[in-house]
Amino acid sequence: MHNLQKNLERRLGLFPVTNIVIANIIGAGIFTTTGYLMGFLQNPAVMLILWGIGGLVALCGAISFGELGAAFPEAGGEYVFISKLYSPMLGFLSGWLSLIVGFSAPIAASAIGFAKYFTWAFPQLQNWLMLNETLSVDNFSRCIAILVIVGFSFVHSRGIVLGARVQNWLTLLKLLLVVGLIIAGLLLGEGSIQNVRSDLPFQFSFDNWKALGLSLMFIMFAYSGWNSATYIGSEIREPRKVIPRSLLISTLTVTVLYILLNLFFVYAVPASQMRNEPEIGGLAAGLAFGATAETIISLLISFALFSSLSAFIILGPRVYYKMASDGLFFEAIARIHRKHKVPSNAILLQAAIAIVLVLSGTFEQILTYMGFSLGIFPIIAVAGNIKLRRSKHQGLRLPGYPYVQVFFILVSTAILVLAYLERPVESSFAILTALSGIPVYYWFQRKKVKPTE
Repeated sequence: MHNLQKNLERRLGLFPVTNIVIANIIGAGIFTTTGYLMGFLQNPAVMLILWGIGGLVALCGAISFGELGAAFPEAGGEYVFISKLYSPMLGFLSGWLSLIVGFSAPIAASAIGFAKYFTWAFPQLQNWLMLNETLSVDNFSRCIAILVIVGFSFVHSRGIVLGARVQNWLTLLKLLLVVGLIIAGLLLGEGSIQNVRSDLPFQFSFDNWKALGLSLMFIMFAYSGWNSATYIGSEIREPRKVIPRSLLISTLTVTVLYILLNLFFVYAVPASQMRNEPEIGGLAAGLAFGATAETIISLLISFALFSSLSAFIILGPRVYYKMASDGLFFEAIARIHRKHKVPSNAILLQAAIAIVLVLSGTFEQILTYMGFSLGIFPIIAVAGNIKLRRSKHQGLRLPGYPYVQVFFILVSTAILVLAYLERPVESSFAILTALSGIPVYYWFQRKKVKPTE
């Protein structure tokens, strides 16, 4: 019972796959980035437009990945696509970045987001635990984040059935929260539509172009997960139909929800109060409904972030498992727990890396590092559509080719270039993280590790 591929069955239809994708997309990004965006842009109307542009980029990516997922319906996502369309080394670098950043960093961000909202809801918690003299506020938040990562990694190491039950309830809670906030906030909450207007007109200077690029990178982090159905391709029934449909339905749904939710934030919170505020959801709820609602909704948002963290903990180990079973990672990572039938070593490794990231930087630094990293390989994978169209693997042709792919590639590349100019240190770390996989790849190749039997 050591090979996960033999145990994977095609049992998932359109509805559960679409739910998984939505759960992956709606995460820490939507509840934590809007305040930073207002700090960069100083203009609510421009920010709302950028959320729409981000949704369009994600939709173009979803169309492209729909074709790729139909052609290669396996576990592993872009690691598989890039390995088969380009080279195993480039695919390995994609998987390497997934290990270090792609899943571990969103787990860290979601855990920190939970800790911030939880301590926002219970500001006296540190005093109650008598830790106010021992730990700073930041370190107390980090401790909570680490406990959450350890707890959920333990739950998902106990088996996929328990993990899936927890995931279903968390996703339902999150969707109810988002829809409820939008409806109640815009129809019943205190606020002003005049907040959309800005006293300062937006000037398209070079500094503002860089701010646009960095803002879009944060927004694309909030949309990240639009490709997540391709990571569980081995478990989807009729993958040629279900993968592209689930990606398109979920991405369109989330785009509408994101624009409306940000409209509520802008309606409830004046721009001057919004700038650089990480707990934007709690602040908006407090101004719209009062202090009691602020505490309740902050608590609900903190638990809603569990859903994303949980989903990442489920998906990530499949990529590392696939790399290890291909002989491109440590053999132990391909082992499946005999009783619980999950890649428990891969789950432990992922948790360890996420904890290191929690301890290593500020929330904004982690977001920037992660946003840049997550933008690199989807561009390469989408460009692979051109190679796919000319190959024997082409199984599905979706409309829009090649304009959809060209738009995604050009806009995504421009975002990375502008974000690099605005945040060169964190962006350089992201590039170095990807390149650090090259010697690792050749080391595993030289060892010629046999795929796990």
